[in-house]
Amino acid sequence: MSIPVWITIGAVVGLLIAFGPRLLRQQQKSRAEARRQAARRTFIGQREHLEAKFVDLADANSSPRGLRWANCEFADGVSFALDRGNGELTALVGIAVSFEAIEGGGMEDVEAVSNVRAATAVFHHTSNGWTTRGRAIMNLEPDQAIEHFREKLDTLSD
Repeated sequence: MSIPVWITIGAVVGLLIAFGPRLLRQQQKSRAEARRQAARRTFIGQREHLEAKFVDLADANSSPRGLRWANCEFADGVSFALDRGNGELTALVGIAVSFEAIEGGGMEDVEAVSNVRAATAVFHHTSNGWTTRGRAIMNLEPDQAIEHFREKLDTLSD
């Protein structure tokens, strides 16, 4: 081979060494963003089912002592965040919850029991798809919840 060919090969190898890692990171970042976008679309498509599952689990997992869930209304909007610890996509949906006292639970005489409370329903996207544990963040709207957990969650813009 001639010297210009070796110079060309050297230049290409040098460029790959210099810019290869950056290109690889950009490609990985693009793939991750594409996966997040697909997961968002999937959430919207499965939302009704996920909300029903949330309500089934929430009464057992998120009720204050002596109360049970009487009603749960979901807001139209959804906020997405990324868990810094595990990279999981999290969907947060505002809810309005009302409770009723459980007989013998000590809350029967409390007038505020039936007041509607703002909260946030939490959903997680894992390798198996969207799921919920029925966790509600009481007294916070989705954006407030993301701000409250800012050490753990990064907001994802639309």
